[in-house]
Amino acid sequence: MIEKPHHIPARLGLLSATAADPFLTEDLLKGVQGHAGIDLAKVVEPLPEEDPRWDVEPLRDLVDDAMYQFKENRTEADGWLAPRLHATLRLTRREAADRRIWTHLALAVAPDYVAWRHGPAPAQDRNMRINPARFKGAADRQCFSRLWWAAEMFRNGEDYGPVVTACSNQDLIHNALRMDLIDHRPTAQALVRILERGVASTGREINGLLVAISTAGATLVYDALAPDEPRDPEPLRAWIEEAESAPPVPRHTLPVGPDEERVPEASVAALADYLVGLFETAPIRGRTPQP
Repeated sequence: MIEKPHHIPARLGLLSATAADPFLTEDLLKGVQGHAGIDLAKVVEPLPEEDPRWDVEPLRDLVDDAMYQFKENRTEADGWLAPRLHATLRLTRREAADRRIWTHLALAVAPDYVAWRHGPAPAQDRNMRINPARFKGAADRQCFSRLWWAAEMFRNGEDYGPVVTACSNQDLIHNALRMDLIDHRPTAQALVRILERGVASTGREINGLLVAISTAGATLVYDALAPDEPRDPEPLRAWIEEAESAPPVPRHTLPVGPDEERVPEASVAALADYLVGLFETAPIRGRTPQP
């Protein structure tokens, strides 16, 4: 595994995929050796200096703690890091949709974390390469954006508990982040409820359920079956403005998100029951059909 960069920037910036390409060397993608951070800094577009959210130190501390705590099972780091990354890097969805900030975080601040989390396991072929998308890819693939968006989509108001459950299934967070329906909060919480019940748990089962949800969504208006509360933008604005005075996120308890209204429980329960019915009739490869 590559070492922690010798030159870590003090602040986050914007790094385009094109500018990042020369630094995605074979040695880096094989997890052998990192890049020259000083040279990388020359192609980074700075973010506003007056905004305290771009300080790198809290983010770097988080990834260091994750690598230490989950050194025996790196996939479990997702459920720990996702809510804490979201609560530390307080972004609007528009800001989070800019891939350049995630590329900079992955390549300039924590390439060693990307190599640790997504590099080949010790028992695997050492000639395997890290997928470049883990550094500069889409939201469902990039190492850090996938975690931030998982926390954004699966949190229930200020409660990050559902995020931990969602991140326990890699297929769920990968495939759900590509679905427009996941922006419907009751759908996200109903999926978490199904995981908690143990109705669908394997990757094959989750994928089959998501296909069924997407297909049914063409003819069913989920808002009518499971209405959500209108979202007030003010709590999120206030939460972002508090970033400068917010203490470091706790390591042993979950942080607290924006003080938004939670999803109506009646909607979650109704939609979860409906999705269970979809799952029972969905064609899941390898599953014996019920008589």
